[in-house]
Amino acid sequence: MGLRVGWIGMGRMGYPMAERLLDAGYEVSVWNRTRAKAEPLAKKGAVLVDAPRDLSSVDVLFTMVSTGADVEQVYFGPDGVLSGDGAVPKIFVDCSSIAVEQSADIRKRLAARGAQLLASPVSGNGKCVRAGKLSSVASGPREIFDTVEPLIAAIAGRGVSYVGEGELSRFCKIAHNVFLGVVIQNLAEITILAQKAGVPRAAFLDFMNNSVMGSVFTRYKANALVNLDWTTTFTPELLRKDLDLGLSSARRLNVPMPVTAATREALQAHFGAARLKDDPEAYLALDFAAILETVALGAGIELVSEGTPVPTGLEVPAQAAE
Repeated sequence: MGLRVGWIGMGRMGYPMAERLLDAGYEVSVWNRTRAKAEPLAKKGAVLVDAPRDLSSVDVLFTMVSTGADVEQVYFGPDGVLSGDGAVPKIFVDCSSIAVEQSADIRKRLAARGAQLLASPVSGNGKCVRAGKLSSVASGPREIFDTVEPLIAAIAGRGVSYVGEGELSRFCKIAHNVFLGVVIQNLAEITILAQKAGVPRAAFLDFMNNSVMGSVFTRYKANALVNLDWTTTFTPELLRKDLDLGLSSARRLNVPMPVTAATREALQAHFGAARLKDDPEAYLALDFAAILETVALGAGIELVSEGTPVPTGLEVPAQAAE
């Protein structure tokens, strides 16, 4: 469809995002550290490459990886996209959640090689991607955004918001994930409060989700909280990283954020509670919604699944699933 696209990162988010580009008809070449995770996309037309440097000739390179260090490695590392002396993608689109300062440094280093960066982090999880309910926020040169907006729109079914130059989208994503942490912590607290008073979790969350306080997020987390399904969408460690990024930005910009600070400390208690588990490391690799168990522990409640499947609102329509 006119642009050769490269993609790096086949994690819980990267795989379905790249898949949506393929489904939209784009030519996509893919690299992932674990090649086997990318192999199913070859059946949809993806071209698998052996190293990030093999993507140096694409027009637009997307990255969706865990940390800023990962972004730097796949861009500038020994086998990185820019490790050669030849062609360089003119446009880099990074969808990862990384620090503002690190993003600015990466932008500067790319510019020195004649490339431009669009920072385009996203809101949602893998199920949101597949259900067409992902959203994105972007910042960088306006002309670059105009060029790649159709690609981002193909990925993010709920659209993309352009917020300006530089790293402004990074601030938006940090603020978003701070809110995510505050909401899940408070949702866990009030759910346990209602349960200790005698209200089943399913009934309480049904009320909340149908109230003015309900949201896409509270709806798709309700099943997890009711049935203790901690299938990982986002880990406590990644949430803690984002809360720390928010608090660091707040200190630098002189913005008081006492609720965020309290949420950060509440989340830290979950890491301590994990030590009571047989395998703390494996437990902390589960979904961040498992903080419900830590709140319940403090309330003296032993949780059991209510065995009541709750619609998440992210069910993929049968036609789309095909």
